[in-house]
Amino acid sequence: MNTLLLWVVFHVFIIALLVFDLGVVQRRDQEMSVRTALWLSLGYIVLALAFGAGVFHFKGAEAGYEFLTGYFIEKSLSIDNIFVFLLIFLHFSVPRHAQRKVLVYGVIGALVMRAVLIFAGAAAIASFHWLLYVFGLFLIASGVKMLVAINQEPDMSRNRIVRFMRSRFRVTDEYVGEKFWVRRDGLWYMTPMFIVLVIVETSDVIFALDSIPAILAVSNDTFIVYSSNVFAILGLRALFFALSDIVHRFHYLKYGLSLVLILVGAKMLLNTWFGTKVVSTEMALAMTAALIGASVLYSVYRTRRPSTEEARKAVRWWIPGTPAKETASADAAVKADEAN
Repeated sequence: MNTLLLWVVFHVFIIALLVFDLGVVQRRDQEMSVRTALWLSLGYIVLALAFGAGVFHFKGAEAGYEFLTGYFIEKSLSIDNIFVFLLIFLHFSVPRHAQRKVLVYGVIGALVMRAVLIFAGAAAIASFHWLLYVFGLFLIASGVKMLVAINQEPDMSRNRIVRFMRSRFRVTDEYVGEKFWVRRDGLWYMTPMFIVLVIVETSDVIFALDSIPAILAVSNDTFIVYSSNVFAILGLRALFFALSDIVHRFHYLKYGLSLVLILVGAKMLLNTWFGTKVVSTEMALAMTAALIGASVLYSVYRTRRPSTEEARKAVRWWIPGTPAKETASADAAVKADEAN
């Protein structure tokens, strides 16, 4: 199959999936029940694995391992998005039916933005080989930053995006159905739902800056990079509704995700420095699976009877544009400084 035909067939297939998911499934189950979400998530995973088998058959074993490694990394990092989405929805008290609409636009926006970033990143690496070192160091720094932020509680009241939008636009005090904008007395008002959408889309762009270099560290085949990203994103909405009620059971997965970014960054640096695959794709796949698998099993074990504090910790995570809440000691120090 020639390259152009391959891209055309792939996009026709993806568009058909989107029509089915956002059209047929959404119309039948408007609030996305857990049962539907679980079956849909499983269906997307099976499709991705079947596609991976096709990559093995048509493009060879090396490309097949690259696809599976990339998909596994991106699918794992998508759970990172779920933590963030849940925090945002909880803070803004977004109704479940409205969450569905925000995630629909979020998925479509993510597909477009990831495509732009992937092709831009691949073109940049092809022109400037030294960028591989930059991406590798960036991934390691991102992994360390994620480790530091694991138990930080974001202070959404000081979110820069929210403060900017509320200071520049008229915003309604309440949700108006599923509308993003409403017209009142001849004036247009933004609803809180639009602010939520902007934060969700902004968060995905920030996370893409981690995930795109991560997958580019695995493969330089643009089709492999793009397709593994697309399959991971397509199931994101269903995965959210499948895991949102039990996301606290995956608290320690955050450590695994952080270590995966550090691992992939180190792989990129080593392979670039020595000019050969010091860390093979198969080894990276095995190490990624081990880190994610161990962190999931440990999470399930540690949270089998979670305390109230452990449940609160589970939904702590970093949100773009949101500073961490100050601790009681920090607050006391600030007050003491003000008193002096």
